[in-house]
Amino acid sequence: MSKKIGVIIQARTGSTRLPEKVLLDLPYGSRIPVLQQVVSRCRRSKYASEIIVATTNNPSDDRIVELVKRLKVKIFRGSENDVLERYYQAAKKYRLDVVVRITADCPCVDAEIIDLVLEKHLNSGADYTSNTLERTFPHGIDVEVIEFRALEIAHYECKNPKMREHVTMYIYSNPQQFRCENVKAPAELTLPELRITLDDRRDYILLCSIYDYLYDTHSNFSWRQIIELVRQKPWLMEINKDVRQKRVFSSIKEEIIEAIRYLKLQEFTGVAEILESLADKYGK
Repeated sequence: MSKKIGVIIQARTGSTRLPEKVLLDLPYGSRIPVLQQVVSRCRRSKYASEIIVATTNNPSDDRIVELVKRLKVKIFRGSENDVLERYYQAAKKYRLDVVVRITADCPCVDAEIIDLVLEKHLNSGADYTSNTLERTFPHGIDVEVIEFRALEIAHYECKNPKMREHVTMYIYSNPQQFRCENVKAPAELTLPELRITLDDRRDYILLCSIYDYLYDTHSNFSWRQIIELVRQKPWLMEINKDVRQKRVFSSIKEEIIEAIRYLKLQEFTGVAEILESLADKYGK
């Protein structure tokens, strides 16, 4: 029997760095929300039979529900902070065998990559497959594919609130329990330093620039076209080069080391030196 594959897009308005970012216009002034672009691009997958937007029970996300209804895709509402719970319950409600995890702040997500990761997943028999275990693709075209049974195990076994917030962390952190596979970008298209995700105003400026260059001639422009564009116009990557990707840290020391890197980038060298003197106190 063929597996039922669904894309679940997590979306909320309560972002701390850029509130209501998934409802911003893209292209700028177009009245087309970022979330609508994400849904449109995911719909082009050859293998996914369902598109589900999983938002929160928070009343502030009623606007997301209204948009999703207009887009005529499925909706699920669940926990704001326990995103693993939200994914599990959404997948269970819609009887999915395989879940594709996409975040609503990635309006350059590409159906070609969704299908590439799905093909690797289905052919390998993996529990979890992504293009992020080893970063070769740009940030913002991330795709994770999870077997429902693996999601269910994670839901019942994971007790760490931080891991539950990040959905799949329990799975890929336990390779002895779950079979995990990674998909790499072709060598000539490897560009992990490019950020085309939306966390900050500078990210939004870059995304608006990319859409301004590509959207009018090809509304479903590809990740390959984006890479070609930034190689032709390398100044585009300067727009958000100082924005740091949100991360989950395994220790206080690891968090301090990342803070030091960021402080030095902003030329706060004095504070960075103070933190360097403290880092060794926190072990490995």
